[in-house]
Amino acid sequence: MRNIVGGMFTSLDGVIQAPGGPSEDPTGGFMHGDWMFPISDGQVDTAIGQFFSQPYDLLLGRRTYDIFAAYWPYADGEGAAMGEAFTAADKYVLTKGEQPLPWANSHRMRTVDDVATIKQQNGPDLLIQGSSMIYPALLAAGLLDRLVLYTFPVVLGSGKRLFGQGTPPATLKLVDHQVTTGGTVIATYEPAGPVQTGSYGTIESAREDERQAKMRDGTW
Repeated sequence: MRNIVGGMFTSLDGVIQAPGGPSEDPTGGFMHGDWMFPISDGQVDTAIGQFFSQPYDLLLGRRTYDIFAAYWPYADGEGAAMGEAFTAADKYVLTKGEQPLPWANSHRMRTVDDVATIKQQNGPDLLIQGSSMIYPALLAAGLLDRLVLYTFPVVLGSGKRLFGQGTPPATLKLVDHQVTTGGTVIATYEPAGPVQTGSYGTIESAREDERQAKMRDGTW
């Protein structure tokens, strides 16, 4: 059985849109493409290298696949080795569309059940880069084994979030972490079951009764 491991670059306010280039994803009027580069550091680069250091296949959403397929096969200079590795890897694309997948070694996955079937097979781990739209379904199906968040010290205000609509409630446990000299927090999480609730105790007071009443009638 393979593990499914996600890696995501995020701002402090949870924005994951277009970290790597100004034209990567300007949808919705996003104006901060390539926000990651000015605040990254060598330790982040090392951590990313470690993320891809073992044999892997890629699990991608369709839009991230389009971004990668238009860039990585043509990368030169320092990016050439990564481009060659991504091209050689099997790429499983979770999409409901019928668009061509022309990049070498690309495979269409129509449903989360297809992903579950691939996960059960022998092979290298399936790594997710970007592809925020597939996380809710993976979490709901219990298919995500690990999530590595690279949280950069920047607030972007608007843009696509990692955990958007449709994300099921879940608890994660921290299994590893690192803080780089540039202030990026690299934290690794694993699923830890459903959300548990509790209380530090309740206070009985007229003011609390009034507040509760306002919440019930929508005037709070």
